[in-house]
Amino acid sequence: MKAMGKVPSGPRLDRIRKSGNFKEGIFQNLSETKMLLEGVNYGKMLLEYYKKPGDTIPPQLMPSVKTDLSTLPDHNVVFIWFGHSSYLLRVDGFNILVDPVFSGHASPFTFFGKAFPGTDVYGVEDMPEIDLLIITHDHYDHMDFPTIMKLQRKVKSIVTSIGVGSHLEYWGIPASKFTELDWWESVEVAAGIKITATPARHFSGRTLARNKTLWSSFVLAIEGKRIYLGGDSGYDGHFKDIGSKLGPFDLAILECGQYGKNWPYIHMFPEQTVRAAQDLRASMLIPVHWGKFVLSTHSWNEPIRRVFASAVEQNFPIVSPRIGEPFMLGEPFKQVEWWK
Repeated sequence: MKAMGKVPSGPRLDRIRKSGNFKEGIFQNLSETKMLLEGVNYGKMLLEYYKKPGDTIPPQLMPSVKTDLSTLPDHNVVFIWFGHSSYLLRVDGFNILVDPVFSGHASPFTFFGKAFPGTDVYGVEDMPEIDLLIITHDHYDHMDFPTIMKLQRKVKSIVTSIGVGSHLEYWGIPASKFTELDWWESVEVAAGIKITATPARHFSGRTLARNKTLWSSFVLAIEGKRIYLGGDSGYDGHFKDIGSKLGPFDLAILECGQYGKNWPYIHMFPEQTVRAAQDLRASMLIPVHWGKFVLSTHSWNEPIRRVFASAVEQNFPIVSPRIGEPFMLGEPFKQVEWWK
């Protein structure tokens, strides 16, 4: 199946083998990271998933705002969320799209990982011209084959984690269009716009062959602003390290959902999301990786309820716009608890 992509080989694999993060034939996390808790197997985990409660899906259409993305202002930092980990950043007229998934499902199969009703109000046809596409890692809920195929004509350049280019080339995207970064490597994508790949605690793979490509967070330095793009990550000391080396940040966009008691090391719990933002020395948090797919057993809005409660308790600035609702950094925003 074309959507599954292709593992790295040839010169790309030669480069991968030179990475300090590649050991014993696979990429490694900075800390020892088990996929599952001791004593938990995939059979037990799948059984719990299929016996999950009914409130993992919203009882009504997800609220959204239909915004003409071609008319967003050219000043400031504008953030538009499309559900889960897909969002658009427009900074002084420069459009950055992160991990877009518009196919309606978070897997190569239409029957698994279906998007919530109401989260499909945006598609490739709604996207403006994209100056930079960022793909944090190769999981299906972040790297969507149908979306990339439809979107590529609108995209000027792509930045992703080392190894992920193997999928892109397999899908017919020329190597001249994308840059693959190892952790702490940087590229200037335009005058005054720099992207740095930074560590995350996660894993990769579109088949049973795992960790052949890298997973990353990214730091965007643009027009005097610093924005942290978290991708997927369990909590660990790398957040404090990144904050010390590259912070402070005007904004941190961090995952807060799809966690589970059986896999506590590869996804953060909502309270850890707030702690990670503090470690990064961020001035504001936007929580993502929730609100579109059922990839765990928690209720659909538990992540946002818990992360807001923790942020409020610790007096940490946080916002969560509706799907499609523009948020402009540094400008007043009327936050309503729309998820209730």
